[in-house]
Amino acid sequence: MSNNDKPLRIDVVDVGAVVAPSDTTILNALESAGVHIHYHCREGFCGACRTKLIEGEVEYTTDPLAFIDDDEILPCCCIAKSALKIKVSL
Repeated sequence: MSNNDKPLRIDVVDVGAVVAPSDTTILNALESAGVHIHYHCREGFCGACRTKLIEGEVEYTTDPLAFIDDDEILPCCCIAKSALKIKVSL
């Protein structure tokens, strides 16, 4: 198993830690762990799941079409490339 295949830790502010498989979107990992997050798509165009990225690196599986700030990610269409610290809107 290469380093890129290892599950990665996602620390969610005010919620706790989640483990994300390397091949699943952050949204899927959060949902699997029971973390409530708003979303309306899974393709990066609505922006409802906009989340603050505090630490770490992500890779987009689809180019996001919604506007996001430099310190934000769209969990619906990205995967963790390192351990993350994020803050979701609850």
